[in-house]
This record gives sequence, C-alpha cells and structure tokens, in this order.
Amino acid sequence: MHNSRNRLLNQIRAIEFTTLELNLFLNSHPGDQQALRDYNNGVRQLKALKNEYERQYGPLINFGFGYSRSPWQWINEPWPWERESNRGCN
Repeated sequence: MHNSRNRLLNQIRAIEFTTLELNLFLNSHPGDQQALRDYNNGVRQLKALKNEYERQYGPLINFGFGYSRSPWQWINEPWPWERESNRGCN
C-alpha cells in the first residue's frame, strides 16, 4: 500500500509540473493550440489523480479543496510533503 500511495503522489507531482510549465508557456504563446490541448488534458488527468488519491488516502490539501471522512483526517497522518519519500529532496 505504501508504494501505491507514493506512486500516486509521484504521478500527481509529474502532472502538476507539466501543467505548470504548459501554463507558463501559454502565457507567451497563447495561440498554440497543441499546448492548450496538452494543458487541458493535463488538468483533466490531474483532477482524476487527485480525486483518486483523496478517495483512497484522504485530503491532499486543506482549506476547502478536499473532503474529509469522519473523523477529521487532515491531522491523522503526515502531510504529503512530510512523507518518507520526500526526505532529502529540497
């Protein structure tokens, strides 16, 4: 289970990076239709991955962006950036 969780978090990070880069590219190339399609595809993938993560493991972020099962889950486990796989990455 631990590997599945880390794999899903890594997929989320990769798609977030891609969509951020495409967002920046589109700021200077707003007419690039392929980049726009890629960006929109990335957004769809990212939403699906985040929904899957939260369904299986609980909220990724706080402040009204994710649902929590009862009891309140945000404080139950290490936050995503505190997980073992992230140690040593700065």
